[in-house]
Amino acid sequence: MVRVAVVGYGYWGPNLARNFVQADGADLVTVCDWQVDRLSAARLAYPWIQVTADYADVVADSAIDVVAIATPAATHYELAMFALRAGKHVLVEKPMALSGADAQNMAEEAERHERVLMVDHTFVYTSAVRKLRELVIDGSLGKLYCYDSVRVNLGLFQHDVNVLWDLAVHDVAIMDYVLGVQPIGVSAVGIAHITGQHEDLVYLTLFFEGGLLGHAHVSWLSPVKLRRTFLCGSQRMVLYDDLELSDPIKVYDRGVVVGSCDKNRHESLVHYRLGDMWAPRLDRTEALRSEIEHLLACIEDGEEPVSGPDAGARVVLVLEAAAQSMEKQGKLVKL
Repeated sequence: MVRVAVVGYGYWGPNLARNFVQADGADLVTVCDWQVDRLSAARLAYPWIQVTADYADVVADSAIDVVAIATPAATHYELAMFALRAGKHVLVEKPMALSGADAQNMAEEAERHERVLMVDHTFVYTSAVRKLRELVIDGSLGKLYCYDSVRVNLGLFQHDVNVLWDLAVHDVAIMDYVLGVQPIGVSAVGIAHITGQHEDLVYLTLFFEGGLLGHAHVSWLSPVKLRRTFLCGSQRMVLYDDLELSDPIKVYDRGVVVGSCDKNRHESLVHYRLGDMWAPRLDRTEALRSEIEHLLACIEDGEEPVSGPDAGARVVLVLEAAAQSMEKQGKLVKL
């Protein structure tokens, strides 16, 4: 059994704890949080576990194999490095760090100690996003034109990061996994509407070779929650709605066809192909369950996680460049 400590029992920690308890091969032994009421809630849910407000106790416990970190983003680097140096495997919530240099240090530390370092890019483990990747890899969509996403809701305002690092991180991770190519430039604009708070509205654009464009609109100031993405190609187009419970992926056999009407005059006509729509059948396994099962398999077999340190660092580098662009009112930052 892989023995696990969950550090941080606020918003995401209880989900981690529940899935570790339900996963074959994992044993939740400790929950750590500095708030006493959260520790009481954890002990009430899982009476057999140990609870502590001291992170040093977790790292010093030789009975713990994995430290799952679900704390504010600004603490990820320090807590993960402490655990890696103590020889623990680490699952860290997104983003893995707030700078590319810190992300690289974490990757090197994990390699030095031969420990698994995995970033909680949860969407990468959803059956819907995996289907998107499958459609891209098998060529079903043709030449890719754009990834266009809206990820908005009312809150939750974070005290240590802006909406770029809180919500856009999901789309950057999805693009990294699905598109399979790295952006060559980043542009972003954002604004803080609440005095004394971080940016709550950001428009992020990623530029790729060959004319592929990635775009994400993220906000904490929307009256409704939207999680909707369009992936457009020359052959087919996909609508991915994460809030659609029955059919989150819809593939449209639609597109634009440009045909010549007079070769001598080099003129062309634009035609629209309006074909069928189909919704692929998807696995209903909870993404976090799949992620934790993958983590346990990587620990057992020594494989590189899908959302390992390299993927985590690539995402951080894009977000870091986007933050630099925001400071310059959207100026393109090359990667």
